Amino acid sequence: MDLHLTAEQTEFRETVRDFVAREIKPIVQHPDRLQDFARKLPLELVDQAAQMGMRTLALSEEAGGAGADHLTCCVVMEELGAGDPDIAATLAQTSMLSHILFDRMMTPAQRGRFLPRFVAEDRHHLAFVLGNGNGEVQWGYHRPREAPGGEMTAVRHGDEWVVSGIADFVANAPIAELFAVQVKTDQAGPGAGVLLVPRAAPGLTVDEMNGGAGTSEEAPMMGWRHGTGGKVVLGDCRVPLDHLLGAQAQSPLTRDAALIPGGMLQSAAINLGIGRAAFEAAVDYAKLRKQGGRQIIEHQAIGTKMADMAIKLEAARNMIWKAAWAADHPDAGADLSLPGVPLQVMAKIFVSEVVHEVTEDAAECFGAMGVMLDLPLAKHVHDALVFVHSGVSNSVAKFRIAEAVAGYRQPAPAGA
Repeated sequence: MDLHLTAEQTEFRETVRDFVAREIKPIVQHPDRLQDFARKLPLELVDQAAQMGMRTLALSEEAGGAGADHLTCCVVMEELGAGDPDIAATLAQTSMLSHILFDRMMTPAQRGRFLPRFVAEDRHHLAFVLGNGNGEVQWGYHRPREAPGGEMTAVRHGDEWVVSGIADFVANAPIAELFAVQVKTDQAGPGAGVLLVPRAAPGLTVDEMNGGAGTSEEAPMMGWRHGTGGKVVLGDCRVPLDHLLGAQAQSPLTRDAALIPGGMLQSAAINLGIGRAAFEAAVDYAKLRKQGGRQIIEHQAIGTKMADMAIKLEAARNMIWKAAWAADHPDAGADLSLPGVPLQVMAKIFVSEVVHEVTEDAAECFGAMGVMLDLPLAKHVHDALVFVHSGVSNSVAKFRIAEAVAGYRQPAPAGA
């Protein structure tokens, strides 16, 4: 592993860091917004980031993107996460889906139809849809997983597909212009296929959740996911036959967008950014606050706490970078240079638990001020806790590691 970032990666990092400091933090950390549980996604900031190339970061250069590898994406998403995880999660979702859909899954004809608009429009985002019926069957411990598909069905009717189903929460749904919908259809074999459904397709409706993160007027609650999301209903939605992606390309999409290859790593990098932001805020405050005639950072109790936070964050970054390097160099696993364990899953679990600890320690450095809603620390603690429990929870994610340790090889889903 080479720990030297390239000149391009360093430029990416510094550019995004400057953008976060100048544009994002002054808005997302304003006291009025911090006290608003139903925070709306700041689309104007998402647009600015898109214009800088972060919406198409992972998309290949041939298709009009930056062609960034996994490590570069993680470096960028850490910086965005230090500013606002909602903005980062939105852009990471579209960026990774653009690479999978346009670079790997679409036919040349499909790419020619959908790619030009995607590249040209800054607010053209992507979403992945799977119905409600699948539960967590892909995570069955030491047993075959069922083929994905949920309750989304596609029936051929003349020269169209008629798609039906409901997904209670779909990340990016309120702002997505193109949906990749995983469906069950005989035309895709007994398993699952993926249909491209434009937002304007008749029969598709999106109910946005207040704040974009799981709140509603009937049952107000703090958001439990980052980014923006909503309920997607496909009621006899009609799309042309040629919108079906090839069956050979089914594998890159799974139930949760965080499990898309590279998606889990980017999520961990965003999480790391939250921890770093909390740590930096605590350091700044500890240098400012005085007690007993000295800055509190000079007191041993605070100094050791700072050291513990720095160690945890550095260890977390190392895990992410190693997993990203492994994803960028698959041959390292083939020649046994790396252990046969799911490094991305390990990174996700370790980073989420460590960052949660770091944000709580950072809040303690502020004393009673650490729980005040008009200061960023309460937001950092909440944002870090979301990563522990949303998407695929750590307790469930550990099943993959346990299976790898036991040498259990997951057979292909029946009929896939």
